[in-house]
Amino acid sequence: MPEDRFGRSIHYLRISLTDRCNLRCVYCMPEQMHFRPRAELMQDEELIALTQMFARLGFRKFRLTGGEPTARENVVEIVRAIAATPGVRSLSMTTNGMLLEKLAEPLARAGLERVNVSLDTLDAQRFHRITRWGALERVWAGVHAAERAGLVPIKLNAVVVRGYNEDDLPGLARLTLENDWQVRFIEMMPLGSIRDFQQTQVVPTREMIARLEAAFGPLEPVSARPETPVPILDGEARLYRLPGATGTLGFIASVTQPFCAQCSRARLTADGRLRLCLLRERDLDVLSLLRSGLARPEIEARVGEAIWHKPWGHGLAHNVVAANRVMSEIGG
Repeated sequence: MPEDRFGRSIHYLRISLTDRCNLRCVYCMPEQMHFRPRAELMQDEELIALTQMFARLGFRKFRLTGGEPTARENVVEIVRAIAATPGVRSLSMTTNGMLLEKLAEPLARAGLERVNVSLDTLDAQRFHRITRWGALERVWAGVHAAERAGLVPIKLNAVVVRGYNEDDLPGLARLTLENDWQVRFIEMMPLGSIRDFQQTQVVPTREMIARLEAAFGPLEPVSARPETPVPILDGEARLYRLPGATGTLGFIASVTQPFCAQCSRARLTADGRLRLCLLRERDLDVLSLLRSGLARPEIEARVGEAIWHKPWGHGLAHNVVAANRVMSEIGG
């Protein structure tokens, strides 16, 4: 597996299938969003070729993102090809769930293993306000279809936005009492043209926990050792549990408690740029290298060099904000 100069094993690639989305969430993009011409994006054969290259380099865990990945044409065939790639040991997807009711079963048959579904509120009106175009009942149908198809464990992602859904935390957390799901509360991260809104509306994890403990009492850390009640990390999420709950709560504190020391990931954007840190602008245009006809060993060498120079972490504490792309243009 490739390593960076800090000794971290970089083996997790998040691949954006498209920059397009059928929603316009306030924390992700402006409502009047302009997308890249399709010719600038990775074509199916290019996407598969690059996935195979990263698997050869030692990447083992892959997640499909967007935009909205289920909006990509041929998404089932793409999943099937990636799942069949030697070296791929884990294949999952982050989705808004709007198209999941009809796609969950075909995706599972093609080799997709798990899904994370964005669900920021259980209130239909607030859901529409946050997503601008969304329908809550369609997302719920998608969640249940995913569970029936075996795309488990189900993880529900809630980006918490001040003035929009901070009062919804108890209701979302209550889902874990009887469902073996992980509900994940995510601090909003500043990116691109909507960074001012994101910075002023962020809700810190410590406030989220305080709100939940006011409703339910002390949260129980999910700990590797009961005698040491330090919450374990599931990827980027610190895990807790409501008293007596079946499922778990995850807190992703990218802004206030960054997990950079444990970072193992890179991102491949829909237009084929390798981004080594979500919140840093520097990247490598891998798609242009592929289209230039450069020999495979040379492309792999350049990718390896880029990984070696992966930044330690973001610069938010020093007011360094990545301004060149919004979240949908990077991949969640």
